[in-house]
Amino acid sequence: MSTAFIILLVLAFFIFMSSFFTVKQQTSVIVERFGKFTSVRNSGLQLKLPIIDRIAGRVNLKIQQLDVLIETQTKDNVFIKMKVSVQFKVIQEHVYEAFYKLEYPHDQITAYVFDVVRAEVPKLILDDVFVRKDDIAIAVKRELNEAMTTYGYDIINTLVTDIDPDIQVKNAMNRINAAEREKTAAMFESEAQRIRIVAKAKAEAESKKLQGQGIADQRREIARGLVESVEVLNQVGINSQEASALIVITQHYDTLQAIGADTNSNLILLPNSPQAASDMLNSMVTSFSASNIIGEEMKRQPKKVKKTNNSDINYNPSDTSEPTEMA
Repeated sequence: MSTAFIILLVLAFFIFMSSFFTVKQQTSVIVERFGKFTSVRNSGLQLKLPIIDRIAGRVNLKIQQLDVLIETQTKDNVFIKMKVSVQFKVIQEHVYEAFYKLEYPHDQITAYVFDVVRAEVPKLILDDVFVRKDDIAIAVKRELNEAMTTYGYDIINTLVTDIDPDIQVKNAMNRINAAEREKTAAMFESEAQRIRIVAKAKAEAESKKLQGQGIADQRREIARGLVESVEVLNQVGINSQEASALIVITQHYDTLQAIGADTNSNLILLPNSPQAASDMLNSMVTSFSASNIIGEEMKRQPKKVKKTNNSDINYNPSDTSEPTEMA
């Protein structure tokens, strides 16, 4: 067997083997013939014409993720950095469009994300950006779907994964939050203090009420006891005046005993003669009688009720005659 024949046999073997190729799962292969698109081959063992057909490229059908970092400005002139994650894949039925119509799909997606985010964020203040980040993500997804479906790409989801304001802005926001919490705590403390004061006032009012009832009951019982004491003394032949004097002197000595039990009290000594209590009682009765007499005399005095032509008219309520004018 000649050397030339062996070489031809080896070349034929390699040409035959080059006719077969494998395609991995979730991958599509573009086959061209003399530079022209021929077919799309999916996963498994595939056959092509050697030398004539060639593999132009492989397209990944798995879900891919592209992270886009954007710096933009809010409505209240705060610069923030946003990180938007775009999850996308190539539609299996549109592998041809994805391979031939779009040269750099990542750059295309990044450009659309920049355009949408920088159109939506300047409409919002910083606080609303945090609250409405899902709305921004939905707007990005809607815009990308409209643009990328033509090129055979399906946008699965878009996520705003990070919003990073300037460090000074974050410190200011933290101070505002701390001040709000301190304000709320002060309001709760004031409300608790008010409740304590109201409860204490109600307790004091209830205490005063019960104390007044106790004093009234005490005086009522004292009066009842005095009446019973006078009745008992009258039964043994002591008249009311003498019984009153005896009760007064007894209370006098009880008071002296109570005052003497306290070393810090002030003592007022009344006359200590046998008739001291009777004299004190007589003085009190005389004072009350004099007060009543003065009051009755003041009631009987005529009153000035009308002035006519610079003259005084005296009117006595007990007099039924016509009032007379005095010159």
